Amino acid sequence: MKRNLLLISNSTNSGEEYFAWPRPYIENFLKKFSVRSVLFIPFAGVNLDQESIYKSYDVYENRVKGIFADFGVDLFSIHHSDEPRQAVKKAECIVVGGGNTFHLVKMMHETGIMKTIKEQVNSGIPYAGWSAGANVACPTMQTTNDMPITEPQSFGCLGLIPFQINPHYLDANPLGHAGETREQRLLEYLTVNRDITVAGLREGCLLWIEGNSVELKGNRSMRVFRYGQEPIEYTEGSPLDFLMKD
Repeated sequence: MKRNLLLISNSTNSGEEYFAWPRPYIENFLKKFSVRSVLFIPFAGVNLDQESIYKSYDVYENRVKGIFADFGVDLFSIHHSDEPRQAVKKAECIVVGGGNTFHLVKMMHETGIMKTIKEQVNSGIPYAGWSAGANVACPTMQTTNDMPITEPQSFGCLGLIPFQINPHYLDANPLGHAGETREQRLLEYLTVNRDITVAGLREGCLLWIEGNSVELKGNRSMRVFRYGQEPIEYTEGSPLDFLMKD
């Protein structure tokens, strides 16, 4: 397949300006594939405006549009389209924003764009997503961190990659916290789904995938989980193509 993916753990690191750390990677990704316009999927952004979800999409679009304008790239949000599947078919590049994965997946199924995006991206259309947008590139959304604020018709996602991503992966167990750590939650998932690999993608890093080639980029390591095995740390430059062979 001709997949060209940029799967980003998070848009903004603590204490930094909006989209500060991933900007150069996104710019290089867009330049590599000569992208001049992108179709934005804002459905994960549900509370950027307290009056309505639709206005939240407007806020999200305007916020991200400014970032892409700096790259000389136009951005159009799919929530303005009366024919979302046709918008996907005409897109030069697809960008999926972060937020609540449950709402994102629900809307992708309801609008019919889940299947259409998969077809377009597998034919070579570049795809970039952060947080929930990285999560939906996986076979399912089951390794999200989000609260189920709504119920999608299926947890099935794009399946652009054969492994799962856990965005915003954290090692920390806060003092006084008696609940499960992120690692324990992922091990629960693997106990039930024993043939799947999970990549714990820490904030400040991303996966650049072309075909079956996988590169970790950023200033943080990634933690890979498999059932019955000790988690393994991978740093930038580590061989990661095995993730596409699962």
